[in-house]
Amino acid sequence: MPNIQVVDMTGKNVGKMKLSDAVFGIEPNAVVMHMAVVNFLANRRQGTQSTLTRTEVSGGGKKPWRQKGTGHARQGSTRAPQWRHGGIVHAPKPRDYSFSLNKKVKRLALKSALSDKVATGNLIVLDELKLDAYKTKTVAECLKAIGADTKTLIVLDSNDAFAVRSINNIKNVKSAQVNTINTYDIVNADKLVIVKAAVKGIEEVYA
Repeated sequence: MPNIQVVDMTGKNVGKMKLSDAVFGIEPNAVVMHMAVVNFLANRRQGTQSTLTRTEVSGGGKKPWRQKGTGHARQGSTRAPQWRHGGIVHAPKPRDYSFSLNKKVKRLALKSALSDKVATGNLIVLDELKLDAYKTKTVAECLKAIGADTKTLIVLDSNDAFAVRSINNIKNVKSAQVNTINTYDIVNADKLVIVKAAVKGIEEVYA
């Protein structure tokens, strides 16, 4: 089992913690992680883009000039794509980009992302994150003290309104809970900070 230091909000070591090999100690599968990231981004696309084809733009019912004898190229409509105000060739239309992944693939991708953070030294276990009010400055100072003041994902063990609001006020810092973490957010973050109680929750769900 991989061991990791547990730090408090001031950055001091307050103990060690053993992480589950089944969740934090597997060989990361880059292919599966890539599939999960593509799936997450595709499912988030709105797909609402729409432009008009030549059959949908107004006007252009009459042939602009006779077929022969004018010296011009033959034209059938002023709403053909090569004309000003004409229709768009292969116009994009509303569509659904989403697709599904096997549940086992999703779980493997998530565990691969968590294991990769451990292997690269970018996982930090925080003893607790306790706030009695909305204190963005306190959270920012905590992140600086523990060396996570870059693009960071903080995983909480509960929906603490004070902590969530304070975290989300900081640029490039995002919060999540045990039941809302995903591979994309983990991979996209430079540092992954997990509250100690949330580590146990993740191990219970994914081990």
